[in-house]
Amino acid sequence: MRFGRVAVADAHGTVLAHGVRVGGLAFKKGRVLSVADVALLNREGFESVVGARLDPGDVTEDRAAETAARALAGMGVRIGAPFTGRCNVFAATDGLFLVSASEIDRFNTVDEALTVATLSGPRAVREGEMLATVKVIPFAVPGTVIGRAVSGLGPEPPIRVAAFESMDAGVIQTRLPATKETVLDKTSRVLRARIEALHGRVVDDARCDHDADAVASAVGHALDSGAQIVLIAGASAIVDRRDVVPGGIVAAGGEVLHLGMPVDPGNLLLLARCRGRPVLGLPGCARSPALNGLDLVLERFAARMDVSRGDIMAMGVGGLLKETAARSQPRREARKSRPARAPKVSAVVLAAGRSTRMGPINKLLTTVGGRAMVRTVVDELEGAGARPIVVVTGHEADRVEEALAGADVRLVHNAEYRKGLSASLRVGLAAVPDSTQAAVICLGDMPLITSRHVDKLRAAFDPAQGREICVPVFEGKRGNPVLFARRFFDEMTAVRGDVGARHLIGEYEEFVCEVAMEDRAVLVDVDSPQALRDIEDRL
Repeated sequence: MRFGRVAVADAHGTVLAHGVRVGGLAFKKGRVLSVADVALLNREGFESVVGARLDPGDVTEDRAAETAARALAGMGVRIGAPFTGRCNVFAATDGLFLVSASEIDRFNTVDEALTVATLSGPRAVREGEMLATVKVIPFAVPGTVIGRAVSGLGPEPPIRVAAFESMDAGVIQTRLPATKETVLDKTSRVLRARIEALHGRVVDDARCDHDADAVASAVGHALDSGAQIVLIAGASAIVDRRDVVPGGIVAAGGEVLHLGMPVDPGNLLLLARCRGRPVLGLPGCARSPALNGLDLVLERFAARMDVSRGDIMAMGVGGLLKETAARSQPRREARKSRPARAPKVSAVVLAAGRSTRMGPINKLLTTVGGRAMVRTVVDELEGAGARPIVVVTGHEADRVEEALAGADVRLVHNAEYRKGLSASLRVGLAAVPDSTQAAVICLGDMPLITSRHVDKLRAAFDPAQGREICVPVFEGKRGNPVLFARRFFDEMTAVRGDVGARHLIGEYEEFVCEVAMEDRAVLVDVDSPQALRDIEDRL
């Protein structure tokens, strides 16, 4: 890659290193200059720009980031679309995040151009939570660098999520004469909540005397009830392998594997096995919902991973979970923070129009590629993970609804569809849930749009970076669909007439992010019979 000042006459294909104002337009950093861009720069009197030009064999930053992310990602994860040399990795399911630190370290030492940052693991994660981000530092890297980084990885990708699976659990609590039932009730609720949060359920919830024979009987009953794991909360702490709880497990035919763990709180956890199923003697802190050693062990069992004595003794680094007076404030702040997640993006499909320029046919119901045009658009949005997908109907609403039968959509009707696009926009945005951070506004007559286009818009959306209106661009021309942050919804619903919200792009240029697309699909809608024939020929 060559970097430096480039004469405008030779700037076609150059990646801008710094943003410039060209007439009334903002050419932002990272823009790949098109023929039209170069002509405009010439007309505005620019002689040169600073940027990067790729050499043969170079890989653009986005393609390099995506290639690396796909090589690093294993089971239970999904890859976001790349943008500005960054590609994020998300959990595709609730589960236990697993990462090979040595593999990540090795990857990061291949070349300064390639970096990857991850969460620490193992740890429980939720679907949609961000696990890692791959960032390519320059605008492009040699393909040989990507090749070395990828080929050096082991047979199993280093970033994985082991999904939590249904786990039937038995809970046993022992009592002494002075034990309060209210304490046992609270413990039962806390343990049930723990298990259900890991996709499990309690199939046996028993209480017995704090006696080895009583514990043995309760363990047998729990296993006979189908429990795949048994949790025993003793009335007093387990202080020896020959104590009441471990003695009861042995009396039930079980075996004590390990007592104690290098995690605080949670030191006095007992690991045992009976009839081939794990049995845990719980530390006193397990009666509290606060994070403790039980959680670290239970998460592994929920992910269908075996837990050995060696696994427990390897939990020391990172095992100090206990708050102290010296560091209680950071812990309280950490509780308030939320993990980074993919932004929740909804979609609004405008499908209420009368297709007046198409003659007697409703273009949205025309079959394109084997499906009704509007169904093609909806299916691609669904593939991109937009939720919910709000479809605004109007003209021939019954037929449009019929074409969308079985699709995961929220149908809303615009009774005033004859008043134009703005009326449909108001109805659609009103149906978007409050939890939505942004909405992709889609036209129902753009059947060439794919989930890939929408993925790139979602990847570009980042309010913290000022990217709140994401506009697809092909060869310098802006197209559709457009993603708007929630903060613009009120102004969008105030629009009147047969217009959408594109005027906001000009009014809020500082929040606009142009997202380069690889094809002209974002510029193609069906507004005439000839346009429909052209699309059919293309497909």
